Amino acid sequence: MSGTGTQQGRPAQPDRAAGLAASYDVIIVGAGFGGMYMLHRLRALGLSARVLDVASDVGGTWYWNRYPGARCDVESMQYSFSFSKELQQTWSWSERFAGQPEILAYANHVADRFDLRRDIQLETRVTAAHFDEQTRRWTISTDRGEQFSAQFCVMATGCLSTAKLPEITGRDSYQGATYHTGYWPHEGVDFSGLKVAVIGTGSSAIQAIPVIAEQAAHLTVFQRTPNYSIPSRNGPMTPDYEGPWKSDYERRRAKARTMRTGILYGVENETWGLNNVSAMDVSPDERQRIYEERWAVGGTAFMAAFNDLITNEASNDTAAEFVRSKIRETVKDPETAEALCPHDYPIGTKRICIDTDYFETYNRPNVKLVDLRKTPIEAITPKGVRTTAGEQAFDAIVYATGFDAMTGTLMSIDIRGRDGVELREKWAAGPQTYLGLMCAELPNLFMITGPGSPSVLSNMIVSIEQHVDWLVDALAHMRANGIETIEPRADAEVSWGQHVNEAGHRTLYVKAASWYMGANVPGKPRMFMPYIGGVGVYRQECDDVAAKGYEGFVLTRGDERAVAAE
Repeated sequence: MSGTGTQQGRPAQPDRAAGLAASYDVIIVGAGFGGMYMLHRLRALGLSARVLDVASDVGGTWYWNRYPGARCDVESMQYSFSFSKELQQTWSWSERFAGQPEILAYANHVADRFDLRRDIQLETRVTAAHFDEQTRRWTISTDRGEQFSAQFCVMATGCLSTAKLPEITGRDSYQGATYHTGYWPHEGVDFSGLKVAVIGTGSSAIQAIPVIAEQAAHLTVFQRTPNYSIPSRNGPMTPDYEGPWKSDYERRRAKARTMRTGILYGVENETWGLNNVSAMDVSPDERQRIYEERWAVGGTAFMAAFNDLITNEASNDTAAEFVRSKIRETVKDPETAEALCPHDYPIGTKRICIDTDYFETYNRPNVKLVDLRKTPIEAITPKGVRTTAGEQAFDAIVYATGFDAMTGTLMSIDIRGRDGVELREKWAAGPQTYLGLMCAELPNLFMITGPGSPSVLSNMIVSIEQHVDWLVDALAHMRANGIETIEPRADAEVSWGQHVNEAGHRTLYVKAASWYMGANVPGKPRMFMPYIGGVGVYRQECDDVAAKGYEGFVLTRGDERAVAAE
């Protein structure tokens, strides 16, 4: 690792003879929370770095996802950086669960507070990253015709950053306005007086539908798969809630890093996480009392009511039936209520949603639910949507159809490593990684919250900080020992993949056709992509690998001698 030319993240001079825009120690793809924190840490290490992002500003997923009602499902006091005590103490959230505008404002505040913008290049799409075995450097190409050279390339591209449109006949024939929740117009959309269709009932739809219903003259929701959703019980942030967090942040953050999801629940009485008993080990009355208590508190803490809701089908059934009973209590029309009740997958095995008045919205006279299992969509027409029951005309269609999750963005980039191996080819049967951090045959290419790590099953900022800190420690180790490349061994990658798969199959997650499994994308290999072992267990795994001299990795010095893990 050279570290030459510049320090503190200032770019080296352009290598005009080589036709390059500039040479850096590290190129980071993505200016969301992962990319920004990586840049901050690299500066402290004295490495030059450049962040490239296709967006017009920082924020990652919170830059793009501006749909009505967009909100984080992790409480604000925990969905925030922990690396700066001053940042923790001076930033104040206005709500228990922050909305998209406030989270984007926080991202911009972080960029400004730590002077990150001077090393971030926006409106730049990375199209390719190729490894040169002779120079042991990556060449990163962009849609601007630029090429950057870097010893290391960090993919901080996010897990939910490639929006997916549905494969419906005639989709492009529609003559009205169309929107996707993942690419919402920055100026917003006024649905007042319009007849609107929403296709999809996943997390973004569950947040957007109540807000759109308040504006639209009429809203029709097209649902293929009903979802379990828990009320958020969102409200203003109060001094009584914020104060104890800020006075005890260090201890609480440390504890959160040991939890399965990286989230503390039951903070007030320090139960911290799971109710450490099986749902089958308490009486029906006690079980009902606990579910009612969690339902009243709101948020994803509901899934921590018992310790076996994701592993024991009998226990899971009790939680699922409790939520179905709440849907039936809330929705006045029995037929609509039953259509909104999920039955064919365990609760929590698709992303558990939290909402504000989602089920209540179906009591509005201007809202109608169409059950696509009974009357499937045949086509999008120039005027609207045609199902087997007939055609309906709409002024606007909103596609809330999700993302090509976890792999979509990486697969859209032409990434080639040793001997020209292509990531697309390597992952043709599903993503293969070591620790969700790196891939064999792709030296010095890192992923932040990649497949095979807890990522989307966790508080993403906790996982981002853990990944970045581990990677920066690895780079410091390489620099101190004259090591130029790091790359997973193929057998370590296979072994980790088997462990991730086995861990997933010990749970109920594999019983759902979810985007965790890639099931929402036609032709995508079906495999459980995140690591279910939990944030705390995973952190220990990574720390043990590092403590053993980066066990499972091949580290090579500048003289081409491999350094074996001790």
